[in-house]
Amino acid sequence: MRRLASRPGGGAEQVFAAARAEACTGFEHRGYTGTVAEKGDFALVADSPLTPDTAEEYAVPLLNIDDERIRDDRAAGAIPVSDGTRMSVGHAAS
Repeated sequence: MRRLASRPGGGAEQVFAAARAEACTGFEHRGYTGTVAEKGDFALVADSPLTPDTAEEYAVPLLNIDDERIRDDRAAGAIPVSDGTRMSVGHAAS
């Protein structure tokens, strides 16, 4: 799980795009990265912002039960966090 910083006025789409671009740049052309760079989309898995600790507590069971919203290796889950960040959750492709 990774915390992604929101930009002023930016929604989940902008946060995801920025995080994906950053991950792609950070790994350049090294092939598979196991990061959000491999994700083509995201699914919002919580409707309202959670505290950072609550967001992490919410995310762990989603991974453990293989929640259908994040089951696809190509999609990341996104949890809005009350401090203005979003938490990225998902399985990496094997």
